Amino acid sequence: MDFATIRRFEAGGLRAWPAETVSYDGTWVLRLTAGHPSKRLNSVNPLDPGDDRNIAERVERAVHQFEAYGRVPTFRVSPLCAGAISTYLDEAGWRTFGESIVMSLDLENAPLGEAMDQIPLKDTQRFVNATLKVHGYEETLRSGLSRVIAAIRPETGLFVLEEGDEPIATAICVRDGSLAGLFEIATQPDRRGKGFGRRVLLSALKWARSHGAEMAWLQVEADNEAALRLYKSLGFREAYRYHYRQPGTQVAERTKKKKS
Repeated sequence: MDFATIRRFEAGGLRAWPAETVSYDGTWVLRLTAGHPSKRLNSVNPLDPGDDRNIAERVERAVHQFEAYGRVPTFRVSPLCAGAISTYLDEAGWRTFGESIVMSLDLENAPLGEAMDQIPLKDTQRFVNATLKVHGYEETLRSGLSRVIAAIRPETGLFVLEEGDEPIATAICVRDGSLAGLFEIATQPDRRGKGFGRRVLLSALKWARSHGAEMAWLQVEADNEAALRLYKSLGFREAYRYHYRQPGTQVAERTKKKKS
């Protein structure tokens, strides 16, 4: 995938899943969120392969900003990150983890004929209740997740598949121009492999298509084989990958002490 298209996906991701605090150092986007520990919401995102000036100074500034916020300094390394940044982090002993795949789907090729019509929820609290249960999230995430969803500016569909009053599967679809991003996709552990995830995703994709989206995209951890099988069965294909970098345990422990 060319850099222009990757930039389009990356920009869509920043808008679709907004951080509480955003600052810039050149084309490095620093995202911090007190109410939610997600790496996507608490990371430095370099967005220009040519922006590799004064790396040591800028990394140090980012480290101080994250420590002051009570977060472990984290870089999200996508194809838009200058190679010199990765080299610097390697030499400084930063570890690599959390490889993820961005996948895309031309909605003209999506199997929407088998999708059921589903009206997205208007009740954010009801959706958050379902998401906490389906994902198994701790109650402490309720407020932060609610604020993240409330802060999304593009058109958003909240989807919950239920049996009676029991939530079975969830998905958020953010329609931003011709792009539709999918987030918080999950199925109750004891209901997986029975088609519920496919059903909720197809409903979200059908809604996105009917509202003008032409391309859908999502992010999935590279080792999540079950999710990859599902997405590939719907026609999603790998677009590019990214991973995260964090410093050694010494800095992480210092950050935890400051937070406590």
